[in-house]
Amino acid sequence: MTGERRGQASVEGDLGQVVVAFDVGGSFVKAGLVAVRSGMVLGDVRRRPTPAGAAPEAVLELLVTMAGELSTAGPIGLAFPVVAKNGVAWTAANIDKRWIGMNVQAHLQARLQRPVAFLNDADAAGVAEMTLGAGRHRGQGTVMVLTLGTGIGSALFVDGRLLPNTEFGHLEVGGREAEHRAAARVRTDRGLDWVEWACEVNVVLDAYHALLWPDLFIVGGGVTENWEHFGPLLNSRAEIVRAAFGNDAGLVGAAMAAARLGGAC
Repeated sequence: MTGERRGQASVEGDLGQVVVAFDVGGSFVKAGLVAVRSGMVLGDVRRRPTPAGAAPEAVLELLVTMAGELSTAGPIGLAFPVVAKNGVAWTAANIDKRWIGMNVQAHLQARLQRPVAFLNDADAAGVAEMTLGAGRHRGQGTVMVLTLGTGIGSALFVDGRLLPNTEFGHLEVGGREAEHRAAARVRTDRGLDWVEWACEVNVVLDAYHALLWPDLFIVGGGVTENWEHFGPLLNSRAEIVRAAFGNDAGLVGAAMAAARLGGAC
């Protein structure tokens, strides 16, 4: 066994399976090593700007490069801002439309020669939160996980079971798509202060509650680093909590999905 593989075996013995995971967004591509049993991200999360336009070839090349920088064997998790079914992307939110109809899972597996778990990014975040995070004790009722970033991602759980590929960020609220009102990028693009932006988020939460009557909203995304500025301003008839994994939830959930693949492509 090489020194690198001995080191990996030692880490996995201490922490359980360690998986490389990616979370691709409209603005950044993140990669990290995740100890699946605990949800711990080991070391620093690697963060690179998403190639201009998020064209398929450029993004795939970046994923291959970043995978080569993280020395593990075994399956890889890929969280992506699309409706993901059987490895195929069926939408393209905030990324190049040429992704639509592409078997992303097969393309990346062929390049890496490793199994790849491919799933919607908000679903990945939701799986992490419901398994080990803020929703881990919510086995009953309806939970809605929202990721506020370049857009709004949504993951819906009923009695602990995921309804995959919901796209509530595109629901029309007051004549505009929800994510055009209340995504984190809207705050910076429009120069809104925290109070103004929280008011927009509350309008969207009201619309979601009127349709789904969730018992709990779990709010995630990079903006949760500033939770103290806007979290107390959010209100709903449902309980609202911050995502335990914050902006790492997509990575953690993607790693969990990859761990379920086992070793075979």
